[in-house]
Amino acid sequence: MFEAALANGAERPLIYYFDGVLTMRDVDERANALAKVLMDNGIAFGDRVAIFTQNNPAFVIGLIATWKVGGIGVPINPMYTARELTFSLIDTGARALVVLDSLYDDVARGVVESGETDVEVVVTTSADDWRGSAKSTAAQHDAYQLTELPGAARIGTGKLKPHDPAVLMYTSGTTGVPKATINTHSNFTAGAEYYRRWMELDADDVVLGLTPLFHITGLIGHVALSLRLGAPLILTHRFSVDGMLDAIRLRRPTFVIGTISALVALADASSPADFSSIRRLGSGGAAISPRLAGKIEAAVGQPLTVVYGLTETTSPALATPLGTPIPVDSESGALSIGVPVYDTVVRIVDELGADVGAGEIGELAISGPQVAAGYWQQPEATGESFPDAELRTGDVGFVDADGWTFLIDRKKDMITSAGYKVWPREVEEVLYRHPDVAEAAVVGVPDDVRGESVTAFVALEPGRRADADALMAYAREQLAAYKRPRRIVLTGALPKTSSGKILRRVLRDSEIR
Repeated sequence: MFEAALANGAERPLIYYFDGVLTMRDVDERANALAKVLMDNGIAFGDRVAIFTQNNPAFVIGLIATWKVGGIGVPINPMYTARELTFSLIDTGARALVVLDSLYDDVARGVVESGETDVEVVVTTSADDWRGSAKSTAAQHDAYQLTELPGAARIGTGKLKPHDPAVLMYTSGTTGVPKATINTHSNFTAGAEYYRRWMELDADDVVLGLTPLFHITGLIGHVALSLRLGAPLILTHRFSVDGMLDAIRLRRPTFVIGTISALVALADASSPADFSSIRRLGSGGAAISPRLAGKIEAAVGQPLTVVYGLTETTSPALATPLGTPIPVDSESGALSIGVPVYDTVVRIVDELGADVGAGEIGELAISGPQVAAGYWQQPEATGESFPDAELRTGDVGFVDADGWTFLIDRKKDMITSAGYKVWPREVEEVLYRHPDVAEAAVVGVPDDVRGESVTAFVALEPGRRADADALMAYAREQLAAYKRPRRIVLTGALPKTSSGKILRRVLRDSEIR
């Protein structure tokens, strides 16, 4: 995709970074220089290159340079500690590391110098690199500096084949130890193409990089899409409401997809004029309630497209069609997650993998060109989750008689209380309808009598004063006795992954302790 974008307009902007601009040619030249360094240090076809940055131009440059040498990119969460970074580098066998200089000083240097990993070459970058008016503050290291690499002859990506791994993307880890998903170049291209066609985008659009690039929504809905369109991508190092609004006002994006938490934060701090350039709006990364969807739509002035996908589906697998009202399930109050995107088959299956009928609850199973090749060096987990190349998502839902898919919950999060089955999301959707509730998460806590006790964690809207008793009374009016929370805990904020998914596991563990 990058080769095509470069051929179609080498002088077109590819990255807007604060007041700095990198054209297609600029990115290509920096990627050539980095690829030359990688090859000079023995990095070859199939080797892994870890990218440990925020939403910086170095992420895109590092990824393209990796592909130029036939390597596999390993995006790593910049919030990782030394222990977590060590695990990722050892797990993937990464031999090179492209890293933000502050992260090198604070986290990565000790990991590399420990000798526990296979990392042989380190290239650093600064948050100020390519900012335009800002002077680079790159620290001096015993490592290569990305902006100081000498120019090199052009290196193409022609040696790559569609089935070759493009990236090893870690799952969000909401249920345990993360696994590295093998997303191939054909997966990567399919995901980008789905966004292009479904959202009706072209080279004149401008993509807002709202979501972290190390997350699958950011990687595909920002980086891959921008490369596929040959359109500019706006990056702001890391998310802050003021910084993102400044970028929106300066660069006037036309397409944005982000997590609910980020979109709501922008909606709360913006004016209608801020979003006047937006013509396509999407949410991804986590389920969204009808109330929050309405709030975001009102702020942006555009209908919301709900996108459902996973790391294992290289982002989009289902989405709500443009211009079509999104139905709400009358029982759970949940918004539909849409219908399958192009060339994608979604089945609702029982425990044996057999199809269930319309309206019956089962596990979502997905097949299509975006479904990943499996998990890195985990054949048993791959066989379990990808039987016959069909992904068993672990998400539970149903398809109604009109073909709309509704997500009920994660299979592993179902609560069994006094013999009754309780889906946390149904209880959460009820709590979200209360005007004082900003966020809600429901978990099952071990209970000697019931087996599990339904427990809700709630964060209130700013300035609202509902107490646990008032919320309990509200739940009694809306839910059958066995579904009602036995306990409601008011908290300032709920723990989340970088993609905005609430970490029920962390809440459950906090109650057990």
